[in-house]
Amino acid sequence: MQKNRKKLAIGILALLVVGGIVLALPPVWSRVSYYTNKIYTELFYKINPPQAVIFNPSESTPDEMATAVKATMNALASPTPAINTPTPQSTLAPTPTQMPLPPSVYLAGVRTEAQMWNNCGPATLSMALSFWQWSGKQQDTAAILKPNDRDKNVMPYEMLDYVNNHTDLRAIMRMGGDLYTIKALLNAGFPVLVEKGFEPENLAAEGWMGHYNLVIGYDDSKQEFTTQDSYLLTLLDSADRPSAKGFKVSYENMINNWRAFNNIFIVVYPPDMQNDVLNVLGPLADETASYRIAADRAIAEAASLTDARGQYFALYNMGTSLVKLADYGGAASAFDKAFALYPSIDEIHRPYRMLWYQTGPYYAYYYTSRYLDVISLATTTLDAESEHILEESYHWRAMARLQLGQQDAAITDFQNALKVHPGFGPSYEQLVQLGITP
Repeated sequence: MQKNRKKLAIGILALLVVGGIVLALPPVWSRVSYYTNKIYTELFYKINPPQAVIFNPSESTPDEMATAVKATMNALASPTPAINTPTPQSTLAPTPTQMPLPPSVYLAGVRTEAQMWNNCGPATLSMALSFWQWSGKQQDTAAILKPNDRDKNVMPYEMLDYVNNHTDLRAIMRMGGDLYTIKALLNAGFPVLVEKGFEPENLAAEGWMGHYNLVIGYDDSKQEFTTQDSYLLTLLDSADRPSAKGFKVSYENMINNWRAFNNIFIVVYPPDMQNDVLNVLGPLADETASYRIAADRAIAEAASLTDARGQYFALYNMGTSLVKLADYGGAASAFDKAFALYPSIDEIHRPYRMLWYQTGPYYAYYYTSRYLDVISLATTTLDAESEHILEESYHWRAMARLQLGQQDAAITDFQNALKVHPGFGPSYEQLVQLGITP
């Protein structure tokens, strides 16, 4: 009996050792980690539905905000726009001044990569770089972009910095793009990396989220783009991924989902082709002009769109563009109105992850001295997460706390930002200025 028990113990120990070795293999651990995190997150959000969390700016009561929204909608619908800039052109068709383009284009040569857990940014950037014979993989981009693999999001500016500082290639980022812009860049031989909204099949459990796509083609006859999608690649058998020619996204889908991110895009190119890119971009070549164009479109869409979520995105985009133009008062007003509209969006479609990806409200409220709103918004955003892992929210809460004389709490937040994202520059620099060794 004792021998049998000893054999059983040895057998169990051997299984544990073998199991540990197998789990330690990167492909196995990546998949196990992916599904473990997915199950935990779904359970957490089922118990603590983030869609039900509402942020109310302290500057106004809900009734005052509702009145302000109605007034803004009336003003936007009037002949005089809120910003004295030209009326934006439609995103649905080229204007008469735009050169006609071929009816279809497809750019081959992208090395496909199925994303690892929460890794669509590094994976999509890796695919964009691969078009120009860059030999790295998403593990290389992720090592810089998100040294903590729990990080929820990679910002477009971080991807831009990666290309310009860690490769021999160059990248440009703009807001205010449209369908013609994408087509013109593709026609000139440049794939286009876009950030847009995404609704998974199990929307009730997973909710709206942001997602990166690499656009590599279009077909006017079918009214659709061809993209490489790191998430959809995970759904294919591994043997089918290298030969995947891309995934179809209708023009209508692109318009509706790209709007959620102010029509932002990144173009990667060899340094000697910079003028080619700028020539294709036309009015968007100038960065400041692109923000004005994006603001114009947001104003027009806030007036023309009839659904609450569409108006919310338009108002949010208005705020984002005005932050870029350093009009913080106008931006804060636009964000106030966006947050006031948020409760009228049905819960299943609420973009509760918005502050994970776009942090414009922090800038707007901070630079209008609305420090309590910065703290409240950051705390609301962090508490609604399944795990507190947003360095930008920690950072801006710390900045606001500093202004209110809460230095110890601010230092803790800066340190938490660095725990979430080791080496996060803004928080690192603030700690150094405070005489704290990061």
